[in-house]
Amino acid sequence: MDAYSRTRLLLGSDGMEKLKNAHIAVFGLGGVGGYVVEALARSGVGTLELIDHDTVSLTNINRQILATRETVGMEKSEAAKRRVAAIDPEIQVIARHQFFGPDTKAEFDFSKYTYVVDAIDTVTGKLALVQAAQEAGVPIISSLGTGNKLDPTAFRIGDLYETSVCPLARIMRKECRRRGIEKLKVLYSLEEPIKPEISPDDPILQELPEGRNALPGSVSFVPAAAGLIIAGQVIRDIVGK
Repeated sequence: MDAYSRTRLLLGSDGMEKLKNAHIAVFGLGGVGGYVVEALARSGVGTLELIDHDTVSLTNINRQILATRETVGMEKSEAAKRRVAAIDPEIQVIARHQFFGPDTKAEFDFSKYTYVVDAIDTVTGKLALVQAAQEAGVPIISSLGTGNKLDPTAFRIGDLYETSVCPLARIMRKECRRRGIEKLKVLYSLEEPIKPEISPDDPILQELPEGRNALPGSVSFVPAAAGLIIAGQVIRDIVGK
């Protein structure tokens, strides 16, 4: 008996070996990405490369598994590394406190990845990540919009060009066509986005990143569900289930 004995009952010894030998890169360690990492670590993935340029803030606590009162102010990549070590210290973790985008993608060796998870929240970063993964022939799954949603049962996994409703999917379809990207596995929601209720003097507006005029609302259970669904898809793809 070991930590993964119950998982082995479903995935088999060969499947567990595939996960142990896998090197999965998770780009973005927020509400979605944190739960992806959690599930991958608890499934016995051998190597996790965890990339995020942000630090944990107080307002992350409502929805991000890496965010606690103890980790506020910590680099998210370091918080993720510590959490994985607490789950299984034998997992190799490469923590990178780094921004990913068109200007930095050359600093990443995609040829070593078994699978890539895109959980970042900028369109330019997503497009650069998808292009880099596909040029290297590495499977990738992208998380589309989870903000302003309340229904975790509305998530679906499919090809980008078969999506509907999701505003971010609409933008990604247009930009992927321009770049000759013919297919992309994504997680998206069929739920119509809810318009956040926010007053002009709400302190949360101080968190607006440069160049943005709005922040999406989010809750504890929607990004968590998205992250777990994505992790499940990655695991099934790797083991062939």
